[in-house]
Amino acid sequence: MYTLKIIPRTLHFKQPAGTSRGVYHTRQVWYLLLTDTETGQYGVGECAPLPALSCDDLPDYPRLLAEICEKTAANGYIDYEGLRPYPSILFGLETAFAHLQANSLQFWDTPFSRGEQGIPINGLIWMGNFDEMYRRIEEKMKAGFRCIKVKIGAIEFERELELLAHIRRHFSAADIELRVDANGAFSPEDALRKLTQLNEFQLHSIEQPVRAGQWEVMKELCATSPFPIALDEELIGVNETERKIQLLDTIRPQYIILKPSLHGGIQGSKEWITLAQERGIGYWVTSALESNIGLNAIAQWCATLQPKMPQGLGTGMLFTDNIDYPLHIEGDCLWFHPEEKIPDFPTYLQTI
Repeated sequence: MYTLKIIPRTLHFKQPAGTSRGVYHTRQVWYLLLTDTETGQYGVGECAPLPALSCDDLPDYPRLLAEICEKTAANGYIDYEGLRPYPSILFGLETAFAHLQANSLQFWDTPFSRGEQGIPINGLIWMGNFDEMYRRIEEKMKAGFRCIKVKIGAIEFERELELLAHIRRHFSAADIELRVDANGAFSPEDALRKLTQLNEFQLHSIEQPVRAGQWEVMKELCATSPFPIALDEELIGVNETERKIQLLDTIRPQYIILKPSLHGGIQGSKEWITLAQERGIGYWVTSALESNIGLNAIAQWCATLQPKMPQGLGTGMLFTDNIDYPLHIEGDCLWFHPEEKIPDFPTYLQTI
């Protein structure tokens, strides 16, 4: 028998997180405390839908979450098929059960979970004005990141090109891998022209150049772009297997980016990977503004994939009121230190 307690919490960003959809100052999450009533073992999960982005960002989310948790606790298992439309809830439940079953934050036995190996990550440059972004780029380069991802689409395109030129003046493509994320900011009419201009800077890839849902436009861009395109928002709400197949077969992207909170939980993300690999499509894994609870779960799973290319796992460190976890960014890698003390969650979560 299990019990599932829901603990809502508002997190506060250390600095405003700018995207093409606006600026985040706070982040609403729901922690799940899963307890085995016979053994007393527990697991903690995190449900964190992104406002105006997640397919399960619904007005009655708290009620829906409560109903699903009550049913899951009574059944003793996760209804994966029934929860396909609710990826953030599915991810939170998966996280809680993985924690409980492992009886540890080391969900799987990997060199990462043993503290022997870090996961390479990109240095993320949030949107801001020119001076803010310039300063952030300088900080990431000085910190030793070998891969930098720049969010674009918030300031004048010519100014964004200047920022990329600044990086390339100091570091060649062999020194620093450059990725950009447009978050759907380009119009279909000028997307290819902008991609051609961006190609001057020897970019690794661009995420979501045009807004999601324009499959034929994206298909044409993926076929004609001078450098690779990665899908992100395009995957949101595509939860059924046949629909995933249809999307990949239609658009034929070079990469997909997997965010378990948005793209079907860990189970759904595994399905995306299988389908992508069958079609010769690459992928990497990214967190989606979760706290350290969600970030740890994503990183522990990501480590089982033995990633070689930089992943997007730095965003769990953005909050002033995060939960202490043995996660650290050292150089350009995320590390897990299993020897560090962790909170006693049943006690700790009652006090936050």
